[in-house]
Amino acid sequence: MLALRSILFALLVPGTVTVIIPWLIAYQGRAANLAHWTPWRYVGLLPLTVGVAILFWCVWDFAVVGHGTLAPIDPPTQLVVRGPYRYVRNPMYVGVVLILLGEAALFESVALLIYGAIFFLAVHCFVVLYEEPTLYRQFGESYDGYRRRVRRWWPRVRG
Repeated sequence: MLALRSILFALLVPGTVTVIIPWLIAYQGRAANLAHWTPWRYVGLLPLTVGVAILFWCVWDFAVVGHGTLAPIDPPTQLVVRGPYRYVRNPMYVGVVLILLGEAALFESVALLIYGAIFFLAVHCFVVLYEEPTLYRQFGESYDGYRRRVRRWWPRVRG
């Protein structure tokens, strides 16, 4: 049942943010023209692929390690600090932003680039104002220690 909920929420939330809305922005109902590949389109494949991989890895870790889903109404019951979470506290959001950057390059769309920036700003506010205080209340000192060791968006460079 947890696997089904994880798949459902992964399709619903990131699917809407990374597939439906970008399609509406980039094409506004017109058919996609991907026949002519410019260098930017090839460049867009890298962040798109990395973002999808990070997103799937995080959904898997939330289900297997955290015993929950990415949805705020069905969150993990265990603090997940392995996999991509060893490097940044919000790899799922980083993955989504990478997908959006890849799509902006792939579809050569400034509007998608702006959408990605607005999405990141909204997520940053959500993380700072809601998610981090909620995780601290739920996991206490273990989350606080994790927060001190691992950066929010960008991994530490270890010397």
